[in-house]
Amino acid sequence: MNNHKPYYAVIFTSTQTETIEGYAEMAQHMETLAKKQEGFLGIDSARNDVGITVSYWKTLDAIKAWKANSEHLLAQQKGREHWYNWYNVRICKVEREYEFEK
Repeated sequence: MNNHKPYYAVIFTSTQTETIEGYAEMAQHMETLAKKQEGFLGIDSARNDVGITVSYWKTLDAIKAWKANSEHLLAQQKGREHWYNWYNVRICKVEREYEFEK
């Protein structure tokens, strides 16, 4: 993503309920769908006691379009009804990044 600066990161932090049926399949489907969305740049995800998924986007308009995607809206509803006890969404502008690799 180095060549897309500045870009935006959507940080989704959550805790899950005991119900996991269908969650992994929906998460995979949402990732596949997001990759087809205009302005999508990438995704990182980790899940333990707290799940954190960060998706990367070219513009704020691209983020708004993803939030309004009909299949994503359905997944959001199912998440609130079945899979999440709590979640938080942060939208951040990334102006600088660096990495280390051995």
